[in-house]
Amino acid sequence: MNIHEYQAKELFEKYNISTPKGYVTDNAEEVESIISKLNGKAVIKAQVHAGGRGKVGGVKLVNSPDEGKTIAKNLLGSNLVTHQTNKSGVPIEKLLIAQTLDIKKELYVSILIDGDLASPVFIASTEGGMDIEEVAETQPEKIFRIKCDPLIGLTPYLARDLSYKLNIPESSIKQSTNLFMNLYKLFIENDCSLVEINPLIITNNDEIIALDAKVNIEDDSLFRHKELEKLYDPNQLDPLEERAISANLAYVKLDGGEVGCMVNGAGLAMATMDITKKAGANPANFLDIGGSADQNGIEEAFKIITDDSEVKIILVNLFAGIARSDVVAKGIIKAAKETNSSLPIVVTMRGTNADEGLDLLKNSNLNITTASDLFEAAKFLTEILPNLGA
Repeated sequence: MNIHEYQAKELFEKYNISTPKGYVTDNAEEVESIISKLNGKAVIKAQVHAGGRGKVGGVKLVNSPDEGKTIAKNLLGSNLVTHQTNKSGVPIEKLLIAQTLDIKKELYVSILIDGDLASPVFIASTEGGMDIEEVAETQPEKIFRIKCDPLIGLTPYLARDLSYKLNIPESSIKQSTNLFMNLYKLFIENDCSLVEINPLIITNNDEIIALDAKVNIEDDSLFRHKELEKLYDPNQLDPLEERAISANLAYVKLDGGEVGCMVNGAGLAMATMDITKKAGANPANFLDIGGSADQNGIEEAFKIITDDSEVKIILVNLFAGIARSDVVAKGIIKAAKETNSSLPIVVTMRGTNADEGLDLLKNSNLNITTASDLFEAAKFLTEILPNLGA
C-alpha cells in the first residue's frame, strides 16, 4: 500500500526524522495564508501516488502568497501524468505546502527488501534528486548497498559507515547516524516494503533533513496496522484496479493493450502476457483470479475486463486446481450475458473439471474459440485480431 508524501512525513516525525515544516490543504483559498506563515516563499507539492512529479509540474517553487494561490488553483482538481502513471494520470486532491531550505547537497537513501539476500538493504547515493534513475543507469558506481542482518538489524557501525559513504560532514555524522537508525526502525516496525528519501539534503548549516518521503506498506501486514490502513487512498488507483481490490483480485491495467487476460496464478499470468506479446498482440491487463475465487469473483473479473474500452478480445488461460474449470466457465457465461458482451473469447483449460468447463462454454452461444494449450490460443489470437481492426 502506497501512502502520500505528507502522510509519510507524519510517520517520519513520529520516528524523529527531520522534515521541512509544511501544511496540507485541499483548498486553494488557504494557500495564501499558509505561504505567509512560511515567510512568503514555499514549495507546492502535488500529493499523488506517482514519482516524477517535479519533471511534469507537480512540484513548484513559489516566491509569493499570490503566486502560490494561482498555482494551487491550477493544480487542485487536475490530473497529473508522469512516467509512473497511465495516460489519464492521477487526481490531485491535496497539496503539501512546505518551507524552502538552503540546500548544499542532495543525497539519496532508501530501504527495501532484497529477495535474493533475504534481508533489508539500504540503497544510497551521493547523487540524489530528480535524476536518480539516470544516475543508476549511467553511473552505477555511485549507487551502493548496505545489507542489514534481519535479526540484528542496522547497527550503529553500519549507520556511521553509511554516513561516511555519503560524504556527510564530520559535524553531522551523529545526526545522520541517528536518522538512519530511526529510518530502519520505522521500516521494520511498520512492515514496510519500501522507505525512500529523495532527496535527503545537507543544508548550508549542515543539518540533515528528509526533503521528500515515500513509504510503501506491505499489504499482507495491514491486519496488524489498522492505523496505517486508514491512510489508503482509493482515488489514486485506476477505477478498474480499485474494483479488483474490492473483489480480492490481482489486477493491473496496461495502456494500449487489446487482449484482456483472465488467468489463475501470477506466474501463469506473466507467461500468458509474454506469449500474447510474442504472438504480436498487446495484453490489456495482468489479472490473476487466484486459486480460491468463487463464481461471484469470476463474474466480477470478467466484468472488469469487459469494462476496459481498449479490450477487443478476451484470453482465458486456466490451469484448474482449487479453482474448478466448471465454476470459472459458469462465471464467464453469467457475466457475459449480464453485460451483453459480444467480445470474442479464446479459452484454454486444463486440470480440475476441464472437460465440463469447456462443454459449458461451447454450449453457451457465446463467441468462444477453445484451444488445447496456450500456444494454440496465441495462434487463434493472431488469426482473430486482424479481423477486429486491432
